[in-house]
Amino acid sequence: MSRILLAEDDETLRNALSLTLESEGYEVVACIDGAEALARFAKARPDLLILDVMMPGASGFDVCREVRKTDETVPVIFLTAKSGEEDVVEGLGLGADDFVAKPFRIRELLARVAAALRRGGPRRLGAAGQPADTPFKIGAALIDPKKFTVEADGEAYPLTARELDLLRELVSRAGEVVSRADLIDEVWGLDYGGGTRTIDQHILQLRKKLGSSGRLIESVRRVGYRLVPHQQTPQCGNEDKMV
Repeated sequence: MSRILLAEDDETLRNALSLTLESEGYEVVACIDGAEALARFAKARPDLLILDVMMPGASGFDVCREVRKTDETVPVIFLTAKSGEEDVVEGLGLGADDFVAKPFRIRELLARVAAALRRGGPRRLGAAGQPADTPFKIGAALIDPKKFTVEADGEAYPLTARELDLLRELVSRAGEVVSRADLIDEVWGLDYGGGTRTIDQHILQLRKKLGSSGRLIESVRRVGYRLVPHQQTPQCGNEDKMV
């Protein structure tokens, strides 16, 4: 049974979500705010966190920031009434896996939860059919699946499970143009109900973490992305485009 830590200050919504998740077979640790979530996180050892962004005291972002200091891989889903792109960018930068905008349909949230838990489970094979925990490179950047880290330009950065899956998918199809729809199917799952802009935001974060090697991920306008094989030179300017 998967354990979910839920932090939501709205009592009505918190109770409704707890009952629904429990009816789906999940164990729920319900918290009234971010402070309680932080206090219970270590002992609860959840498989997934669902965090409301706007909570008194410690916000969902604050909770995620603290959690990532000790756990870089547990999936985090934000519930948010804030739809601005800057908030999504901030959340992804903190290591969030998904955003669900309020108001939302419960079936959508359950689909996101199931998809996040699948990603947090056993990893699929890595590039070239190697075991999933085999380190691999993109340009000069070294990705270590065991540690969920990328080392680039003398710096080390943490990776979320979803970011690692995105890199694996691009590496396994290096040289191909991979559509946003394919990336959603392979990384988010067929039941994902969100928009494709989420893909763009994740790619933007990955380019930053890959440092100078981030330019190897090319944007293909109106289609998706292509990882340039090491022996090729990427086209100038493509690495910064968001389409």
